[in-house]
Amino acid sequence: MDAKLRTLAERLLGKPVEELSERDRRVLRRVAEKATISRDLSVEHGSLGERVADRVAAFGGSWTFIFIFLGGLVAWVVLNTLLLFTPLDPYPFVFLNLILSMVAAFQAPVIMMSQNRQAEKDREAAAHDYEVNLKSELEIMRLHEKLDDMRLVAIEGRFKELEARLEEIATALNTSPRV
Repeated sequence: MDAKLRTLAERLLGKPVEELSERDRRVLRRVAEKATISRDLSVEHGSLGERVADRVAAFGGSWTFIFIFLGGLVAWVVLNTLLLFTPLDPYPFVFLNLILSMVAAFQAPVIMMSQNRQAEKDREAAAHDYEVNLKSELEIMRLHEKLDDMRLVAIEGRFKELEARLEEIATALNTSPRV
């Protein structure tokens, strides 16, 4: 297998195996083994905290959250200005400001964790795309080589047919009576 890998590296990439990156060697091994390289990247993985951060960020960045949050703010203001005789949080709503600050302080790092996780997923997807594309290119190059070999065999066969035909013509010309 090692010799096949070296041959493929030289023939398809024009480099010795030692000069290739580990990722390129992994792709070449897959080409040599005729194995697939694609895999499903949508499968959830990561720690519980990372998955929770993704869910919180997804909800915190949705219209549902905005409408619920807006409804809560309006209800708080209406309750404390119009409905209660002794408001829990009278104008200028100091307690509401405290709650909003705490929500922002909690939400910002969770969103940043989710963005970091998404960036990692994007890097993984880009690396996977590179491997799949490289394998596709290598397989296409191998197909071109096979087609070239088939054409060469066909051309050689045609030349042999033409040679035989020319010999028949030459023989026929040599044996025919001259006038």
